[in-house]
Amino acid sequence: MQRRRVVVRGVVQGVGFRPYVYTRATGLGLAGHVTNTSEGVVAEVEGAPAAVSEFCERLAADAPPLAVVDTVDHCEVPLAGGSGFTIIASRAGGPARTLISPDTATCADCLAELADPADRRHRHPFITCTHCGPRFTIVTGLPYDRAHTTMARFPMCPDCAREYADPADRRFHAQPVACPACGPRLRLLAGSPPREEPGGDPVARARRLLADGAVLAVKGLGGYHLACDAENPAAVALLRRRKDRGNKPFALMARDLADVEALAEIGPEERQLLTGAVRPVVLLRRRAGGAVLPGVAPGAPDLGVMLPYTPVHHLLLGLPGDPEGPRLLVMTSGNLSGEPIVTDDAEALERLAGLADAWLTHDRPIHVPCDDSVVRICDGELLTLRRSRGYAPLPLDLPFEVPAILAVGGDLKNAFCLGEGRKAWLSAHIGDMDDLATQEAFGRAERQLESVTGVTPVLLAADRHPGYRSGRWARAHADGRPRFGVQHHHAHIASAMAEHGLDGSRPVIGVAFDGTGYGDDGAVWGGEFLLADYAGHTRFAHLGYVPLPGGDAAVRRPYRMALSHLRAAGLPWTPDLPCVAACPPDELRILATQLARDLNCAPTSSAGRLFDAVSSLAGICQHAGYEAQAAIELEAAALRVTGADAGPGYAFALREPRAGVGGPVVADPAPVVAAAVADVRAGTDPELIAARFHTGLAELVAALCVLARERYGPRTDTVALTGGVFANTLLSRACARLLRERGFTVLRQNRIPPNDGGLALGQLMVAAATAARQTEHPQRGEAHVSGGTRQSA
Repeated sequence: MQRRRVVVRGVVQGVGFRPYVYTRATGLGLAGHVTNTSEGVVAEVEGAPAAVSEFCERLAADAPPLAVVDTVDHCEVPLAGGSGFTIIASRAGGPARTLISPDTATCADCLAELADPADRRHRHPFITCTHCGPRFTIVTGLPYDRAHTTMARFPMCPDCAREYADPADRRFHAQPVACPACGPRLRLLAGSPPREEPGGDPVARARRLLADGAVLAVKGLGGYHLACDAENPAAVALLRRRKDRGNKPFALMARDLADVEALAEIGPEERQLLTGAVRPVVLLRRRAGGAVLPGVAPGAPDLGVMLPYTPVHHLLLGLPGDPEGPRLLVMTSGNLSGEPIVTDDAEALERLAGLADAWLTHDRPIHVPCDDSVVRICDGELLTLRRSRGYAPLPLDLPFEVPAILAVGGDLKNAFCLGEGRKAWLSAHIGDMDDLATQEAFGRAERQLESVTGVTPVLLAADRHPGYRSGRWARAHADGRPRFGVQHHHAHIASAMAEHGLDGSRPVIGVAFDGTGYGDDGAVWGGEFLLADYAGHTRFAHLGYVPLPGGDAAVRRPYRMALSHLRAAGLPWTPDLPCVAACPPDELRILATQLARDLNCAPTSSAGRLFDAVSSLAGICQHAGYEAQAAIELEAAALRVTGADAGPGYAFALREPRAGVGGPVVADPAPVVAAAVADVRAGTDPELIAARFHTGLAELVAALCVLARERYGPRTDTVALTGGVFANTLLSRACARLLRERGFTVLRQNRIPPNDGGLALGQLMVAAATAARQTEHPQRGEAHVSGGTRQSA
C-alpha cells in the first residue's frame, strides 16, 4: 500500500475540481480525502501503488473543462489506513496562491432545465451548476467556498443540500447552487420613487416595458446594464441622450446566432467566441444589405454583439413559447459616460435614476465589478480590446521571475497589474481615471485582487506622465516602496513582448501607434519606432512633430489637427477644404494666432492625431463625440474600397538626422497631407483618400522596419505592433502582411489589449528588469528610468 499527498495549483476552485478528484479516487478504489486550501486543492490518496500512480499521472490531463492546472506536486506520506474517500471542510489561512475562475456563461445543461416545465428550476433566474455561472464577481475570500461568496446569505434548502452533497450530481459542491425555494429573488422596480409591484412575473413585465420603448436597468454578473429595444430608433435615441453617449457605438445582445447573422458577417472564430463559455462582446463587420438599426453604431464599420450569458438574459429575450418581444437589445454599461459601472443596488436607484425607467434587479450582491469584455478577430487570431468578464482574473505566464510588483496602468481604459514569480494578474477593466468614482473603484479593485492573489507589492510602477491620476495614486500609496516611472510606448512594447513569452535577451522593433503618451523629451508621442527590450529602448524613428493646438480641444475637433498639419506642411487654409469650412470663423482666426505664436501647442508625433487630421481633410469627421471616432470612421470609409481600386498609397518623407548630431529618423507627414489635399481638390471620393492613407502608413511601417534591421543587424528581425491604433484591423493586416513579406516575425497582441488596457503588464516587466539592475545599489524614491532610455544611434 502507498499514500501520497497531492497539491494542485491553478484555477482549481469553483470549477468542480474536488468533485472530480472524488470521482477519480473512488473509481480507482482509493481511500483518503480532498479539500480546498489557500494554496490550491490538496488531496491524500491511499491504495495500491499502481492505482495511486495512475491517479497522480492523469489528474491534470482529465481535469474539468473550466479548470486550468498549473502544477501537480505530490510526495509520499505515512499510511493512515481507513476506507472510503471524502471531501472535507476547506482549510483557510496561509498565503493565497490558488486562482479564482472567471464568471462563465450558463451551460447547455442548465439552459435545458431552465426551459423544461417539469424541472424544479424551470425559469429560475439564478440556475447554475459546477460548470457555469458566477465565480470571480461573487468571491469575498479564499478558499472558494459558499461561506466566502455573496451566496453565504442564502442557506440551501433540503433539495439543494442533497444535490450539493451527492457526488453523482452535477451540482456536487457547486457553491452558487440555489433554486426558487432558497435562492436570490428577482424584482422589477418602477415608478417615482421606484417600488416593486406585487404579483406577476418580473421578467414578463420587464419584456413588456422594453417592447413599449422603455429603458431598463438590468443587474448582471459584474454590474448593471442599461437595455432597450435595439430595433426601436426612438428608444435607442432616448438611451443615447440620457447616457450622454455622443455617437459612440452601443453593444447589442441578440437572442441567438440567427439574429446576428442577419446583421453581420460571422466567421468560425467569431462563432466560437459568441457561443463559448466567455461570451464577450464581439466586433463583427456589418453585413452588406443587413438591417441598419438606426442610432446603434452610427458611422462605425462594425457591430459589437454578444449572446445571452446569464439566465436572466435568456429569460428577458424569451424562451421558446414565450410571447414575442424584442430579439435584439442594446446592452450597455450601467453608468453615465466616464463613470464606473454601477454594482450596488441602492446606488443603482440613485445614479441611474435619470437614465432608466425601471430596474430589473435581485438581492445577490456583486462583490467585484466586471464590465463585458470586448474582442474581435484579426487574421484568424483573437484581438482583445477590453479584457474583463470571462477573462479576469486568469493569470498570465511571465518569461522570467519578477518580485512582487503593482503596476498601476494609464489614465484611459485603466487596468492595473499585480505580479510575482512567474505569474501576473491583470485586473478587470476599471475605466478612465478622470472621474473620482473611478479612482475609488481602482482602490477597491486593487485591494481585492491583492487579497485573492496573495501578492503584497514591494515595488510600484506607473506611467512617466507627471499629471496622470494613476501615477498620483501610486505616489500617494507608495508607503516608502520604490516607484518606477516607465515611458508609455516602451510599456506598450514590453506588454506585447511579455504576452508572447520573450525573455528580453534580444531587442525587438516596436511600432507603437496611439493617441498620446508622455515622451522622453516632454513632447506628446504616439507614432514611435523603438528598438526595445525590457531594460531600455532606443527611439529609432517617429512621425514628425506638429503642434497640438489646445490639447484635448484638438482631440474633440479633428479639424484643428487638420489645420495644424496644413500649416506644418506649408499649405494654405483655403475655404474649399472641408476642415477649413468646418471651423467657425472666429475660432479659425484664434487658431491661426495660437499656432503662429505657439500658445498651448505641445508638439506631437501622434499617429492617432494624424488619423484625425486625414479624416477631417477628407470630410469624413469634423467633431469627435467619443475617443477615436474620426479614426474609426476613416477606417470604415477605407473598407469600402477594394485594394486594387485604391491606387498608390500616400508617401511620407524620411528625414535622416544630421551628420554628427544623431537622433531618430523622422517620417514627415507633410507629403501625405499635400497628397490628400490634392485629391480633395480633384474631387476624389473620401473612401479613396482613406484607403490611400492606410496603404501609405502601412508602407511606411515596413520601410522603417527594414531600415532598422539594416542599421542594427539581421538579428533585429522581430516587430511588435502595439498601441491603440492597431485595433484598426485594416492597418494591422496590411502592416503584418508587408512585414512578413520582408522576412520579419510579427508580434500582435491577442489576449492582452494593444491599447492602454494592456499598459500595466508592460510597466510591470520594465520595472522588474530595472529593479534587477539596481539590486546591488538600492534606490529610494521614484526612478524615472523609462526602462533605461538609450541614446539613439
